[in-house]
Order: sequence, then C-alpha cells, then structure tokens
Amino acid sequence: MEDLRPFAQSYIVEDDLEGRPFSHQARALVYARAKGDLDSHPMGTELDVYSDEYEWVGHSIAPSRDTPEEWRVTVGEKTCAKPYSSSLLNISAMSFGSLSAKAIEALNAGAKLGNFAHNTGEGSISKYHREPGGDLIWELGSGYFGARAKDGRFDPEQFRDNAASDQVKMIELKLSQGAKPGHGGVLPGVKVTPEIAEARGVPVGETVTSPAAHPEFDTPIELLEFVTRLRDLSGGKPTGIKLCVGQPHEIFAIGKAMIETGMHPDFVTVDGAEGGTGAAPLELSNSVGMPLREGQIFVRNMLVGTEFRDKVKIATSGKIHSGAQMAKSFALGADWCNAARPFMFSLGCVQSMNCHKGTCPTGIATQDAWRQRGLVVEDKAPRVARFQRQTLHALKEITIAMGLDNPWQMQPMDMRERINGARSDAFDKIYYFAEPGVLLDKPSSTPLARHWEAARANSFRRH
Repeated sequence: MEDLRPFAQSYIVEDDLEGRPFSHQARALVYARAKGDLDSHPMGTELDVYSDEYEWVGHSIAPSRDTPEEWRVTVGEKTCAKPYSSSLLNISAMSFGSLSAKAIEALNAGAKLGNFAHNTGEGSISKYHREPGGDLIWELGSGYFGARAKDGRFDPEQFRDNAASDQVKMIELKLSQGAKPGHGGVLPGVKVTPEIAEARGVPVGETVTSPAAHPEFDTPIELLEFVTRLRDLSGGKPTGIKLCVGQPHEIFAIGKAMIETGMHPDFVTVDGAEGGTGAAPLELSNSVGMPLREGQIFVRNMLVGTEFRDKVKIATSGKIHSGAQMAKSFALGADWCNAARPFMFSLGCVQSMNCHKGTCPTGIATQDAWRQRGLVVEDKAPRVARFQRQTLHALKEITIAMGLDNPWQMQPMDMRERINGARSDAFDKIYYFAEPGVLLDKPSSTPLARHWEAARANSFRRH
C-alpha cells in the first residue's frame, strides 16, 4: 500500500488543484503542451478568486498589436568575450546520475531542437549531454565535478579544457539549492559507475563527497575573485552564481564586495525553497530556505540599490511551469526563467515520488537500463521542445494582453495579491522595492537597513 499510495493519491483521491508539489492541473497542462494536445481549459477558473490562492497580472484595454516572433536576452554583453543570447525559458539544473542517460539525452536533444539551454547540474558534462549538441550551462558545485583534483579541490586545467567546448555557453557556480540549501552530499562508491565516473572525473567505485561549503573561497570578495577566475579560464563566457537566499545580509555582503572590488557575476540564478531535488532531508526541504518570490526581491533590491542591475542579469527557478508563472517572475525583475520538474513532466514523469529510490516507473530518475527502455529519445525530445515553445507562447499572449512590448516592461505594480477576502493590493504596495542607488546614498532610509548594516565585504558572517 505504501508503494501504491502516491499513485492512488494523485489519480484517485486528490482533485485537480490539491496535488503537491504539482497539482494534476499543472501537470496536465505540461503534458498537453508537450504532446501538442489541446491545452485550453473549459468553464473558467477553478480557483477561489476571493481567497489567497488567487493572484493576477493586470491586462490592458488596449492590447499590443505588434510583438516579435521571439524574445531573447543577452548575458555578459558588457564583460564577456563570448556573451550568450539566452532563451527566456531554459532547463534548470539536473545531473546525470540523478536523471538517467536517456532522460539527459532527450532533454539536450529537445534543447537543441528548440534553441534553448540545458543546465548540466553539478554532476558535470556527460557524453549524453554532448551527443545531441544542445547548448549547455555548466553548473559547478562544491565537488567541482569535471574540474576536480584528486584531493577534491578545484583543478583549473580540467576546468579550462571542459569549458572550452563550443557547446558550453555559460558557467554557473552553485552556492546552494532551494530544496536542500546549505547541504553537501555523498555519492556512495556503489553508485559511481564507469559512466558517472567519466562525467564527474572521479575514480570508478570510490565514494566522493560534495562539501556543504566551497573549499576555494570563504568571503564575498574571494567568491567574486573565483567567479572572475572562472570567466577568464572559460575564455570569456558568462559566469554567474546560483543560490537559495537564506540570510539576507549575505546577499548584501556580496553587494558590498561588488562595490569594493568592481567585480561582479554576469548573472544570479535565484532558486526558491519550493524547488525540486532527487533526494534531500525532509527537514531541509520543509523548513530551510527562502521561497522564490521573497528571495528574488532581495537579490533584485541588492542589485538595484547598488546600481549593478544593468550589469547583472537575474534568472529564477522554483515551480515555474507556465507562462503565468514566468510573467510573475518577470514582474519582480527576472530576465529569464528556468524549469526542472516541468521538463521532467514533458518527458513523461508521473510524479510517482520514487526519484530517490532509483525505481522511477518512467525511466527518468533511474540508472536501471531496463527501466529506461520506455523513454525513447526520438519521441521525447520533440515533446521537450514543444512544451518550451508553447510556454513561451503563453508568456507572449500575457504580454500582449497587458499592452506591453516585451516581458521586461512588467512591473511589480502590474501584479496583485489578495490580502484577505475583501482587499487586494499591488505587489509594490505589499513588498519593498528599492530605488536605484539607494543603498549607496541612504541605506538607513530603507527597510533593508539592518541587513545592509550587518553585511561586510570580507565576511559572510553577520557584523
């Protein structure tokens, strides 16, 4: 009964809106778009529009007439020899090892078909990433897989060799992850197969550790120096950081280090506590880390308040599965969005909750060859591309309905949230949004004052 419970719960007990982490309605939307089926919904919303489950963006009496076929965002145009023109929706970090070879191959082939990027996850670049030829964002975690010396420290020569690939378009240094922030990991030797060992640059059958903290830096200034070093070693490719916001003063410490040194990442990926993972301690998933919305606002306020916003792009990830979810992120300052589990749904994931056991019934989160036989890359890759394309089309329709020329024109005032059954208000009346340069000129006049005061460029510890 324990084995059957997730399926019975999802398909028999729950209604369309109850399921967690993704409702049946959300999954059905992804399935329909991936397969090219009708994705319309009859009879109107099933949400209670007078409860806090309803929030909305404001449309215009005069919708836009002319919009381009596609929007893209250039990352690293002011600092990099090789800036990247990114899609507005890319595949978020999922490693080979957590996902199967077939899943990785299908995701990358879909990215190739749709001209968007595929984040490798911290498990580095496998042959299944390379063979389809789709654009890659190489994520480098604290284990430095793919650029790991024998003692577990960073190997610059290995990094340079891997980063030199034309397929690698950007580098993402992972500081933390929403589903398990501040947590390292141990990959038991029995799981280090020859293929995984090849991708990660570790010995076959040997247990390897990813520490909770990066060995290569301890302070905000050292973090920026490492980011700059990675950018230089990669030949000038956009290099950024990924984190789930925990202590706000640490975000402002990075801002103070940017002011002091002039160095900065090319992008910050904000991962929400609602983000996914293959396996994590329940306590960390349920009780540690800041949700995406609040975390994104803190990062946005730091960049705007220190006048670095025009140099540093913001990407967001955390349960973004639709054009509406993307629009809400853009209204709060995102430049592009990433999604992980929705792309798994496009491959056929049924949310069986078996990712951590290796017994995935759809061949996605498993290393068992026989379980992967039903995942046919030639069939699934077009579904990946189709879901991404249709989701961007939905974002475009929302942008047109709002009377805007592009999604970057969306503002906090365009999005409203219920305070109670009788009142709602715009986001800029509920949350604080810093004015340009305010942290340089009058930090004490802002609600961010105590976080700014506690931040130091030479330490992540509270002052």
